[in-house]
Amino acid sequence: MAFDTRLLTGVGVLAAVTEAGNFARAAEMLGLTPSAVSRAVARLEARVGVRLFDRNPRGVSLTEEGRRFHAQVVPLLAGLDEAAAEAAGAAAVVRGRLRVSVDPWFARMVLAPKLQQFLARYPLLSVDFSTSNYREEMMAGVDVAVRFGPPDASSLIVRKLLETRVLTVAAPVYLEKHGEPRSPYDLVHHETILFRDPQTGLPFAWEFQRGAEVNEVKVSSRLVMDDPSAAMAACLAGQGIFQSLAIGLAPFLSRGELVQILPEWSEERFPLYAYHPSRHLPPAKVRALLDFIQEIAAQA
Repeated sequence: MAFDTRLLTGVGVLAAVTEAGNFARAAEMLGLTPSAVSRAVARLEARVGVRLFDRNPRGVSLTEEGRRFHAQVVPLLAGLDEAAAEAAGAAAVVRGRLRVSVDPWFARMVLAPKLQQFLARYPLLSVDFSTSNYREEMMAGVDVAVRFGPPDASSLIVRKLLETRVLTVAAPVYLEKHGEPRSPYDLVHHETILFRDPQTGLPFAWEFQRGAEVNEVKVSSRLVMDDPSAAMAACLAGQGIFQSLAIGLAPFLSRGELVQILPEWSEERFPLYAYHPSRHLPPAKVRALLDFIQEIAAQA
């Protein structure tokens, strides 16, 4: 099979420059001269037919086309690295750098407090951790992404990690002032805090499920937020009633900082999925993280 080996070299240089932020630091990482790095990038840009980097005196940054190309080739480089490790008999060893993008609520309430335990379990592993609830280009520069909500139709491998209930909660100070709703439709007379769906830009609808009965209530609000942790902080302060994922709420409920309202109408469930590039077998480090998430989620 004919293959342009300079293309693979150029892709490796692209990844190094992206990580380093400029040609000089990338050259140090690769053991090359800055001019050799610059030539390799120029050859790659000529090969793919687009400009991949914007150059300026302070450094370089990926163009829009460069970001898309980088997002596509980084998983391939990781695959080569994993294939080499497997050929060497080290496929089961969890090592290297794991780049992960996690939903902010799950990251803060469940995963981040347990990362010390995860890293202690795998001393040869380091984690590059980012948070986002958006899905556009969520795989750019990462090995695995974790998001709440139904899975997208894509070429990515999808693994369901858990389902969690949706609870309606309020702070005691709010209920003392405004009273507790006795039915879902009482909520039209209450202050609520809405969470914006990152996919549509619109607030999530409020749904109440009891057995086979499902009611959607058109609540109104003077406060719409796109960060569930900030929305929870407002709820704890008594701003209004909030619908939250149940996972991570147990400490607030047990301490009495939050009160669940309409508990008989809380059978709606919301899934958490992991996404990683389409490969027959994900890297050991990815499998280790996903297994760990399911382990700690069962305790949350």
